[in-house]
Amino acid sequence: MTAAEWESLCDGCGRCCLHKLEDEDDGTISYTNVACELLNIGTCRCRDYVGRRRRVPDCVQLTPEVVGTLAWLPSTCAYRLLSEGKALAWWHPLVSGDPDSVHRAGISVRGRAVPENRAGPLDHHIVDWPA
Repeated sequence: MTAAEWESLCDGCGRCCLHKLEDEDDGTISYTNVACELLNIGTCRCRDYVGRRRRVPDCVQLTPEVVGTLAWLPSTCAYRLLSEGKALAWWHPLVSGDPDSVHRAGISVRGRAVPENRAGPLDHHIVDWPA
């Protein structure tokens, strides 16, 4: 797969760009609705994709080698689905042919995320996202 093909797998949901909390005792992941400072919560895209890792040092670059090790990737994530040998969902833009289908299906964080500079404590923002 070329780099461009790999990048095209991103459905634009924005969920991987939300803060997550991991329980130190059992490793359980809790998802929040708090967006990374670089996530445009209207478009669900990074404001500085090329420079993101310089500006947000703990931003994880998704590669075929690392995807299978990231328990926090959403169950709907195309990278995760493919690493598990599963098909893409009907609303994925590569399936639907429409980049807005992820938003219409209610999978994206559009209209449901809050900027981190206004959020306060992350544990006040734990949410359950649709599977």
